[in-house]
Amino acid sequence: MPPKKAAAKPNVSAEELLGHYREMLLIRRFEEKAGQLYGMGLIGGFCHLYIGQEAVVVGLEAAAEEGDKRVTSYRDHGHMLACGMDPKGIMAELTGREGGFSKGKGGSMHMFSKEKHFYGGHGIVAAQVPLGAGLAFADKYKGNGRVTFTYFGDGAANQGQVYETYNMAELWMLPVVFVIENNQYAMGTSVQRSTKSPSLWQRGAAYGIPGEEVDGMNVLAVKEAGERAVAHCRAGKGPYILEVKTYRYRGHSMSDPAKYRTREEVQKMRDERDPIEQIRDMLLTGKHATDDDLKAIDKEIKAIVNEAAEFSKESPEPALEELWTDIYAETAVN
Repeated sequence: MPPKKAAAKPNVSAEELLGHYREMLLIRRFEEKAGQLYGMGLIGGFCHLYIGQEAVVVGLEAAAEEGDKRVTSYRDHGHMLACGMDPKGIMAELTGREGGFSKGKGGSMHMFSKEKHFYGGHGIVAAQVPLGAGLAFADKYKGNGRVTFTYFGDGAANQGQVYETYNMAELWMLPVVFVIENNQYAMGTSVQRSTKSPSLWQRGAAYGIPGEEVDGMNVLAVKEAGERAVAHCRAGKGPYILEVKTYRYRGHSMSDPAKYRTREEVQKMRDERDPIEQIRDMLLTGKHATDDDLKAIDKEIKAIVNEAAEFSKESPEPALEELWTDIYAETAVN
């Protein structure tokens, strides 16, 4: 199936454009602040930033409905924010405080929200892919019409468990959207050096799974593709694959100097393809907002992020007794 292209002039309201702008800007500013706190020693362990990839999750969340699920890998803060999780609880978890979503015990890669149907960022490469199929299996069993978004990267796309999952998902016609966030460099090896296939989504053809390639720097194109994928799944036609071509501006993690690419390459992407700037230009040229309006939104977003940072600093560290909680599930014995 050839990749489908987004409409050149999408029929989108000013309200929708402003919503996308606000959500992507929240992720960008949150991640910038997380990078600052990491540099100050307030965030320990691993920290993988989503800067540059904001359009992927914002576009797909715009195609989701209440009750749909999502599971992803370690680059997960953007997914949490996009599905509506509280920035204060996310930042507090990053800093290991009891006000965090996992009570300060999970950190950047291991927090969850049952309320928002966010089933975690996972540190083992590709481990979340079969988990996503499992979530979709439960929904099909219940017949509730829900869809699961299972995110993984171009590096994870070469893992064997991905293809075991493809086989089962198509065999059982599971309502799961496999989202390959192809940011082109995995942990530090370019797709050209690690992958012989000209595309990653087409690998699903061996299992009968349809899919397409999407411009992941264009939030409207992502939303449009997401709506096609979701409609396919809700109609009972089984899984769908979206290979979303995106780009991360920072290194793989905070400890990565990213010497495998040039500064000029990154700057060119920022100048020509930035997802937030694209929407900003549409808002201004379409006279949907003024420069002052957008500055006010930025100021509001910065206040939200600063409040989250202060909350994370003020929230106490978890008590030692927390080491023994949330290990076993308590079940009633009759």
